[in-house]
Amino acid sequence: MTHAHPAPATRPAPDSPARPGRDRYLDLLRSLALVRVVLYHLFGWAWLTVLFPSMGVMFALAGSLMARSLGRPALGVIRGRLRRLLPPLWLFGAVVVTMMLMAGWNPAGDPDRGRVWGLVELFDYVVPVGAPPYPWQLGSPSGLLEQTWAVQAAGPLWYLRAYLWFVIASPLFLWAFRRAPWPTLLAPLALTAVVGTGVVRIPGETGNAVTDFGVYGACWVLGFAHHDGVLARIPRYLAVSAASAVMAFGLWWASGHQGPDGWDLNDIPLAQACWSLGFVVILLQYSPSWRELPGRLRRWDRLVTLSNNRAVTIYLWHNLLILATVPILDQAYSLPFLDDTPGTALLDSSYTVLMFLLVWPLIGLTILATGWIEDLAANRRPRLWPDGGGARRGAAGGGGEKG
Repeated sequence: MTHAHPAPATRPAPDSPARPGRDRYLDLLRSLALVRVVLYHLFGWAWLTVLFPSMGVMFALAGSLMARSLGRPALGVIRGRLRRLLPPLWLFGAVVVTMMLMAGWNPAGDPDRGRVWGLVELFDYVVPVGAPPYPWQLGSPSGLLEQTWAVQAAGPLWYLRAYLWFVIASPLFLWAFRRAPWPTLLAPLALTAVVGTGVVRIPGETGNAVTDFGVYGACWVLGFAHHDGVLARIPRYLAVSAASAVMAFGLWWASGHQGPDGWDLNDIPLAQACWSLGFVVILLQYSPSWRELPGRLRRWDRLVTLSNNRAVTIYLWHNLLILATVPILDQAYSLPFLDDTPGTALLDSSYTVLMFLLVWPLIGLTILATGWIEDLAANRRPRLWPDGGGARRGAAGGGGEKG
């Protein structure tokens, strides 16, 4: 599996950027999840998967929004989700596939897929029903990007595949949840215990897709529970105690089943499922339902609004932009004042931190260049920088409905 979240609400202030009905606490969680995803893919710290299980949070938020929308006819809701999701993917896919073809990739020449199937799988860049094809190595060691750049650029697309299947399954999921909440919540965990531990092995990308569905399915259903108020009706002490027990089991399981990166929960499906489930229960159990960010958090209001409005853009492009920082920073080695051993050593030692500092301006430029397609996909007027600045609360969109 490839890998790269209650006080009474006050009346919103007239100059605040969220629209009526938006929960700024959930918006803040989505923003934190996106930042954590970028940090993880840049630094690779395994402990980040324990500190904040971003994908579980994002799936739970998306599940809550899906439950809210399914008060309307299901087919129209699914069509609307696809309309929001696919145009940003088409733009990203057009750029990445063109780059791969220009670098010499021949999708029909992959011996593992066959001539016809390699071309058919390109459809996953149009509708992500499966894993899109990409070469494991491309270019030369002396190229601008490292030879695994295609793998890293396309790696985050697993999330869109999982999101698509959750959206399609949501009408049935929600019907089952409202009739049998506990079995529906625990069924994904049972699936993970079977396919995520090796009891039953499903090879290839089909196995990855089924495992992802099991690992994050409970978080998606928790979104239903949050929206329907089921979670709020459980006494807090009981919910937190049960969640803590599930999380403890997840850590215990991880301690005996560590992967190549140690405590990285992305490599340990059952631990990831348990830890994410318990973590999300606690986050949603304490959900304060803010109409505006309180206190010192208010200084981040515009960035929270921007990241929610451009969540798909940030997620799709961030890995490719991390890679793009390398050829840019490499130009610094040719600066005259760095043409000595101490200067070069300083640059070497701070290289990853400089990548972190540089990737955010690149993400900002990408938002300006491509983010407007999210507005077109949502049938909104295109905006270059939708951070809610200068607009009254309600004028700005709220990050679409993509978790």
